[in-house]
Amino acid sequence: MVQSIKVAFQGEPGAFSEEAAIAYFGAMETADTAVQADAAAAGPDREALPTWRAVFEAVRDGTVDAGIVAIESSLAGSIRETYDLLSEFYDAGIRIVGEVSVPVRLALIALPGQSLDGIERVYSHAQALAQADEFLRTRDWQVMTTYNTAGAARMIAENRERQAAAVASPRVAELYGLEVLAADIQTGTDNRTRFAILGRDGSATASPHSGPGPRKTTLVFAVRNVPGSLNRCLGTFASRGVNLSRLESRPARTARWEYVFWVDVDADATEPACAAALEELGTEAEMVRVLGSYPRTGED
Repeated sequence: MVQSIKVAFQGEPGAFSEEAAIAYFGAMETADTAVQADAAAAGPDREALPTWRAVFEAVRDGTVDAGIVAIESSLAGSIRETYDLLSEFYDAGIRIVGEVSVPVRLALIALPGQSLDGIERVYSHAQALAQADEFLRTRDWQVMTTYNTAGAARMIAENRERQAAAVASPRVAELYGLEVLAADIQTGTDNRTRFAILGRDGSATASPHSGPGPRKTTLVFAVRNVPGSLNRCLGTFASRGVNLSRLESRPARTARWEYVFWVDVDADATEPACAAALEELGTEAEMVRVLGSYPRTGED
């Protein structure tokens, strides 16, 4: 067990980002008797915030020790807002210090006594709705987006809204006094969301995953507007046998039709081959920012 720390996540209690905090930091003691009474709430001291930006701001301001933000869905792809915020808060010293992959199991939940045939409206976050699209298309429901999966469930519970259901984690039903109408409605059998653990640059964020093992580095770079620049940038890694497990382009947001490239490298930035590649990359690219080196997550 690691020492107690405060972790910010986006959404409401029961959100997948809260599950990520519990999965990464493990069970920690809390003096809150209400939390102690709820076995599902075991884990670090957690603060629910309404937006991803609010999580970044809390880490930047030091009101929490770490933040949890979704960065990639195995079905829906990258969470673009997170990448933009990582770039925006780079100069504020926000870095990725870890990652965790959480299996996504989705359920359709509603007030007790409701039935599938009686549901008219379904609420959830856009990502969850996309991940349950095959199931949702089987009926003529009105589908509406909310800011969070658990928040959709909480809204139905607090408003006592009948003929309405939420797509959320099945454990949310117990938290808000709802019932599961349909379980495992997610598309596919290996649906996962990868979360980044945020910390302040140079801080000693408590983590149970800081021991020896495979590491990775996330960075962003901008190429020069000349022929072959991207090829030469990527070649700095290829020539040294350093594997890139992810490469994605995003608009630079500084000039029209210009792009930056986000990369996950299967090595720590201090490893000799990777360090040499990064040094050479700096001579070729317009900009290079290392967002963090951290333990690579397992996918089991």
